[in-house]
Amino acid sequence: MNKYIKLIVAALMMALGIYMMFFTRSIGWGIVVFILAAFPIFLFFKNENMLLAFWQLRKQNNEKASKWLNNIKDYKTELHKTQYGYYHYLIGLTLAQDSPAKVEPYMKKALEYGLNMKHDRAMATLNLAAVAISKGRRQEGQHLLEEAKRLDTSGMMTDQIKMLKDQLKMPSMQKHMHNPNMRQRGKYF
Repeated sequence: MNKYIKLIVAALMMALGIYMMFFTRSIGWGIVVFILAAFPIFLFFKNENMLLAFWQLRKQNNEKASKWLNNIKDYKTELHKTQYGYYHYLIGLTLAQDSPAKVEPYMKKALEYGLNMKHDRAMATLNLAAVAISKGRRQEGQHLLEEAKRLDTSGMMTDQIKMLKDQLKMPSMQKHMHNPNMRQRGKYF
């Protein structure tokens, strides 16, 4: 549903509430309808599909969360500007377990649009660091890990950051790299 339709519905509900309060003398019902007009205004700023996707992610149900996110066809017409970053952030989180390589563009876009909470920005940079480390970009991964550690003021992700730092300390085996101390063997012996 287009985001501006919600504002139109809210304006109509407010007008109906005022009409009921002053012209039909149903003051109680007029106040109730007027207060209920706040619901579409709330949904203008916080999309209902995004709220349901957040709820499903809290329950660790990625399939249903991605289903709710797929209900948003064009995020620029359906979401408020402040929600663009969280839309990409949620898509990245739902893809993180199935295909971690596809997470990087979504998390970059989420950070580009902006995330309000520091722990969300820390989680996004942590995911970007994990992708960078897995692709062999160690310096970028180290930089992103430091940024994630700086953003994680509550200490919720210290275990993940420590695990990724330990992974950085391990030597990376590049393709076609062999042990130089291994003796050369022939084809048949």
